[in-house]
This record gives sequence, C-alpha cells and structure tokens, in this order.
Amino acid sequence: MLMLANIVPFFKCRFRKIGLFIFVFSFLFPTVSLAQKGSKISTIVIDAGHGGKDPGASGKHSHEKDITLKVALKLGHYISENLKDVKVIYTRKTDVFIPLYKRAEIANDHHADVFISIHCNSNPSTRAYGAESYVIGLYKTKDNLMVAQKENEAIMYEDNAKERYGGFDLNSPQSYINLSLFQNLHLKQSLQLAHDIESEFKSYAHRKARGVYQAGFLVLWQTTMPSVLVELGFLTNPKEEAYLLSNKGQSQLAYSIYLAFKKFKTNFERENNVKPAVQSSGAPQKLEYRVQFYASSSEIRNTGKRFKGVAEVSYYKSARYFKYTAGHFSTVSEAVKYRNVLRGKGYKDAFVVVFLNGKRISFTEARKFQSQKQH
Repeated sequence: MLMLANIVPFFKCRFRKIGLFIFVFSFLFPTVSLAQKGSKISTIVIDAGHGGKDPGASGKHSHEKDITLKVALKLGHYISENLKDVKVIYTRKTDVFIPLYKRAEIANDHHADVFISIHCNSNPSTRAYGAESYVIGLYKTKDNLMVAQKENEAIMYEDNAKERYGGFDLNSPQSYINLSLFQNLHLKQSLQLAHDIESEFKSYAHRKARGVYQAGFLVLWQTTMPSVLVELGFLTNPKEEAYLLSNKGQSQLAYSIYLAFKKFKTNFERENNVKPAVQSSGAPQKLEYRVQFYASSSEIRNTGKRFKGVAEVSYYKSARYFKYTAGHFSTVSEAVKYRNVLRGKGYKDAFVVVFLNGKRISFTEARKFQSQKQH
C-alpha cells in the first residue's frame, strides 16, 4: 500500500508542467455524496449547457444554449410530475452564464445523487447526426477529444480560468490524458446511466444512438456522483437542427432521458434493497399505467434478452398465463405514447392496462377511484 509521502511526489512530478498539483488533495480524498448502499436516489441536478454570453455550438437558426435550456426544463418537469420522491435542482433556469466549476459545485453542495449535463453537438460535416452520451475518462478517438474541447471552451468566458483550472490547456491532448486520471468514483454507475439514455433515445425517440464514450469534460471533473454529459444531436445537420428546435423533438429527447433516469433509479434502489415508501395515512397509492405487450403460458427467465429494447419489463399472472408489461406511467397519455412505440417494434397487439397497488383493475374502476379522490 502506497504511503501518502510517496503519492504526493508522484503527482507533483506528474502534473508540474500543467500546474494541476494544487488540486491533488481534492481528488485523492473526494467528498462522496452518492446515495450509498441501502439509500435512495432522491436528488438530481440537471445542467443546461452554456448560457448567457456563452452560446455554445450554433446552427443556421439556433444556439446550443437555448435548446439545452428548454430540454433541461422539460426533463425536470417530467421528473417532478412522475417521481414525487425526487428533488430536481437546475444549474440554471434562465439564459445566464454559469462557470463550469460552479455547475459541479452546485451538484456537490446539494448532495445530488445524479448529475446530467445537456448539450448539443456540431461537426465540420453537415451529414453527422445522432445522440451521444459521455462520462469522464480517457478519450479513444480524435472525435471524442474534439467534443470535449468544444464543450470545455466555455472556460474562455470565465475570469481567472487559468488559475482556477490549474493551467489546463484546451488544445493540449496531454491535459485531457491527465484529466482522465481523476475518473469519477462512480464510473460504473455513470456508464450504466449513459447506456440507459442512449437506449431510450433509440427506442423511445427513434433517434440514431451513436454510443457511450469517455473524454475529459471539465463540467464533470469534480462531481462526486454518477455524472453524464449528453449530446442531443448535431446543430450543423440541417434536418437534425430542425428536430432539435421543434417542441416535439425537445419533448421526445427530454422524455427519453427521464425514462432512462427512472430506470436507473429503479434498478439502483432494487439492487440496494430500498423498499417503496409507505404512506403514513394508509391511503391507496396512485394509479399506475403499463403497456401489456406479450403473454406466455410459462415464465420467461431472461426478459432482458427476450425483450431487448423494451423498457422496464415486468409481469403479472392471470389464470394460466404470465402477462408481460412495459413501463410504469402515472398518466394514460404517457402509456399510450409508449404503446405506440412498442407497436412500432412489432408488438402490434400492445395495449394499456391499469394497476392500483400492484393489482390490475379495469378502467371503470380506475375512473371511480379518481372520482373518489377528487371528492
């Protein structure tokens, strides 16, 4: 086991050229604020990239800062409406400039369990399109490095950036290699969330999912929880720019990220043996809508493989059959949207069903229950 006396000279020598030694202790002993074993994911920080004097990437008719803000607010709305036990915090809710270090600081100060930074991409080629998700780490291609360089250019709008980021050089590959040494302690969980987001972009929004990558993003650098940077698409592609500017496109992308976050939260809490909250009043829980898409006379053990690309698969037993459902929605409209997605995947007979306290009921019973609640 290395003694501290041996570690410090190593890092001091390693980073002397770019002046990062002043940050060594903050990375050797980070403050871990992630929901730990047996606890819940209860706080998310949503970061709308760029803002104010920093427009970010630009298309012929758009600025990155405007699209990221609209998608961030929609994402927060979906989470607040459907996951009542999650507190949503934004790094910005208006067109203002927030330094990169401050965004991570907001997440850390609020003891967030998840951090999602939303961005839009650009490329010299107008043919490039599709969504990408990133976690901090060592870049593997020049394209990955270029994405990080473009997003990190935000520090050019900051005062005293050279001192604050330890002499970090935007154009030096070595700076990015050094930055990758300080990977988030929750890399595995960050990668899982990123993969969930890419999966939902493809299955729900029907967008091209370009994949999950690693690179040195300063906005993720000092976060102490699972952290993902999402590139929604390319503003330099005219067709994709039009989609990103549309309310439909922004809503689909935001809802895709919401579905991924919900899946990540559900799986995390299930793995850590978190029991659903019980209402102290003893009142029935809210209605839950799902999409029934398959039935079998025997239980399917590996639903992930059998129903690849279908979100949140579960089943209930009725008579002699195991009936498989997808999703857990709080409104009929959300369930109908996903029903249409599944029908597009070949499940032509998919339909919406409703549950109360885990038991399937009829829509007549559901309407009666809602009527009683209103009175």
